[in-house]
This record gives sequence, C-alpha cells and structure tokens, in this order.
Amino acid sequence: MPSDAAMVYVIDDDEAARQSLEFLLRSAGVQVRAFESAAAFLELLPQLKGGCIVTDVRMPEISGIDLLRRVNELEIGIPVIVITGHGDIALAVEAMKIGAVDFFEKPFNDEALLASIRAALDHEANQSERKTQLADIHDKLAALSNRERQVLEGLVVGKPNKAIAFDLSISPRTVEIYRANLMTKMGANSLSDLVRMAMIAGIVESSPKPAPARRP
Repeated sequence: MPSDAAMVYVIDDDEAARQSLEFLLRSAGVQVRAFESAAAFLELLPQLKGGCIVTDVRMPEISGIDLLRRVNELEIGIPVIVITGHGDIALAVEAMKIGAVDFFEKPFNDEALLASIRAALDHEANQSERKTQLADIHDKLAALSNRERQVLEGLVVGKPNKAIAFDLSISPRTVEIYRANLMTKMGANSLSDLVRMAMIAGIVESSPKPAPARRP
C-alpha cells in the first residue's frame, strides 16, 4: 500500500477540477487520493501520519479555511496547500496566516504547483528550498523603494488601488505605476505571485504602518 508520507490528498467539491488535478498528479508520478468534500476527508484525517493536503478554499459546509483550522487543532503536521479562485487573494492570505504552506490562484501553473507539492512531501528539501527562496525574496524586497514597499503592504492585506492611494495621499494612477514597478522588481507574473512571495517573507506580520506622506 502507498505510504501516507508520499500521498497527496486532494479536496475539491468541483468534480471537473478535482479530476483534472488528480490526473495531473498521477501523470507526474505522484500518489493521490481525491475527496469531494472536507467532511469526507476529515473522517480519515486523524489516522494520517504524513503526506500533503491540496484543498480548494471555497467549498460548501466546511471550507478550506475550516479544514486548515482542523488540521492545526489535531497537530498532525501535514502541510496544506490551498487553491483559490480569481479574486480570492484575501482568503489566501488568511489561509497562510493560519498555517498553509502555499497557495495558488486558478488557473494555476501546473509545474509550479507540482514543485510546491514535492517540496511539501520532502521536509528536508522543503526547508532547503524555503531558505533559498526566502533569501531571494528578501534581496528583491531590499531593492524596492520605500513607496513601492508601502504599496506592496497595501496589496498584501487586500486593499484595492484606490484605498492604497487614499492611505498614501497619492493618486490611483500613481499606485498603478508603483504596482507595475514592484511586480517587475519582484519578478511576479500576477498579483497572486506577488502576495505569495510577500507572505513567505512575513510581510503581513512584520509590516509597520506606513508613515504619513506628502503627495509627490
């Protein structure tokens, strides 16, 4: 029988999405078990000794966030990767705050997701990869201007451009320019990529409140 430590547990109420992810993992040689609901998976959870959970965030009855909290309560130590729909950045940030190791926004990059899953399954490789990734992110953060950093902090907590502009006393168009600049400097292909990097670096927990600034 397959080892728990090498198993990926996919939880998604969307049958097509669940089957697609299951096919992707099997094609990549990854062992997988799929569940149509968090409730069905929770019956198995207390018996698990390892592996990795990949769960959708928005599900009826028991959401991916609720599932993550349950994993934490049981102190099983199984890494959880969450999948979010477009525009669910705030939910993804909440998930990472309470322990998710990574998140991906639909439509996600297959190879990036597989790399994250493999790292989660291999604790030592995960730790080494995280250290390298963290050092790279900190180098990129250090290259940001103070204003770009402030815009980044606003984006990570889910603020729209207009709200960030109001907080910083600048125009929404100026926020768009700073946002484009920091996306380039961070090497992010999307807002979700940017937020993932910021969360890995601990931006939310460590961010100071932006100082009042005059309009440039």
